[in-house]
Amino acid sequence: MTARAVTEATFEQEVLMNDKAVLVDFWAEWCGPCRAVSPILDQIATENSDRLDIVKLNVDENPNLAMKYQITAIPAFKVFEKGEVVKTVIGAKPKPALEADLAAFIS
Repeated sequence: MTARAVTEATFEQEVLMNDKAVLVDFWAEWCGPCRAVSPILDQIATENSDRLDIVKLNVDENPNLAMKYQITAIPAFKVFEKGEVVKTVIGAKPKPALEADLAAFIS
């Protein structure tokens, strides 16, 4: 299972109204670290699909959401629960470090 893309048009439905915790990966096509962490996020999405949804938001194509959530560096990850940001992680990390950051949502 790979992380699916969301846009400004689908964000409310896919993220804010989701019953599960949702990790939003704020990324861009030109960002090398974003591309490096993408397969790791896909693995985490597959292994934890029952507890955590993972979606990707292209900041170049959705600048209003990037501004709203104060994204100043990418990759940036925000975990939402019941429409609220409950965790922020900045920067590409190896899988064990990301899993540690997300332990509250996936274990």
